[in-house]
Amino acid sequence: MAEITIESIKKLKELSGVGLTDAKKALVEADGDFDKALDAMRKKGLTKAEKRGDRETREGIIDAYIHDGRIGAIVEVNCETSFVAKTDEFKDLAHKIAMQVASMSPLYVSADDIPADVKEKKQKELEDNFKGPEKMKDQIIEGQMKKAFADKILLDQPYILDDSKTVAEFIKDSIAKTGENITVKQFKRIELGVVE
Repeated sequence: MAEITIESIKKLKELSGVGLTDAKKALVEADGDFDKALDAMRKKGLTKAEKRGDRETREGIIDAYIHDGRIGAIVEVNCETSFVAKTDEFKDLAHKIAMQVASMSPLYVSADDIPADVKEKKQKELEDNFKGPEKMKDQIIEGQMKKAFADKILLDQPYILDDSKTVAEFIKDSIAKTGENITVKQFKRIELGVVE
């Protein structure tokens, strides 16, 4: 078992957003393995974050990002309380999401926002062009549908500042730290000379 130091406990607390007691407990359970403890705490924090996902978000901010005077994005990011909405961390999160929108030009916040007629048209196109084994057709088409829309859905896109996670996972990290549900309500992207 590796030695558990106060420095490693503090570092785990800082990175995972849990209390000192929980950080120490996680290190003890992981036999002093810092990475194993961090992974366990992140899973625990993300589990709590997912439970918070049903709570209503009525507060928040609107933030904008302009790149080189040619591309702009404006986003509405919501949270549960005005206290969290006023924090630098929350403002930074909203700004980074605006940067993501400007950079990656998504069309929808989540898969739920894709209009039914757009989904149906794509599904029909994939079914008409299907050439695989018939018994796997539904599975394959479902995978192709996800792939077709993946880069168009903000929450499913790889996060531009850390492509090891999606935008949804980046937001869940903030939910775990703030203790509040956070949602992206809407966004608009504008590019010079392009009219949508």
